[in-house]
Amino acid sequence: MLRRTKKKEVAINLTPLIDVVFLLLIFFMVSTSFTRETQIKIELPKANVDKLKAEPEIIEISIDKEGRIFVNGKGLANAQVDTLKRALTPLLEKDKNLPVIISADANVAYQAVVTAMDATSQLGITNLKMATQRSEE
Repeated sequence: MLRRTKKKEVAINLTPLIDVVFLLLIFFMVSTSFTRETQIKIELPKANVDKLKAEPEIIEISIDKEGRIFVNGKGLANAQVDTLKRALTPLLEKDKNLPVIISADANVAYQAVVTAMDATSQLGITNLKMATQRSEE
């Protein structure tokens, strides 16, 4: 008599494969940066306006929450009107109509923004914009 031998079921264990996929997922989530970070930390105030069109050459005056002023990313020695005017004058030699954007932290003292606006006014700059973030509704 011939005996029939039971065939063993072939099964693939997926647990190690799933573990490897999860480890890869965690690795890529931890090693990827989704935000663009800058050296100057500024929290912009919110407004309901459209985004500005990108312009080829601009002058950006940034004011952080401590009231320090930066012109195109370069810090100034102090936050005085004359210091800001001296920093802006060489940038305006090519074109007096360059757009100037003031990016001030939402929590900065109002005087720092007024100082920046005063300096631009004294230099005859008429193309002045204030940077804001779109408010979420």
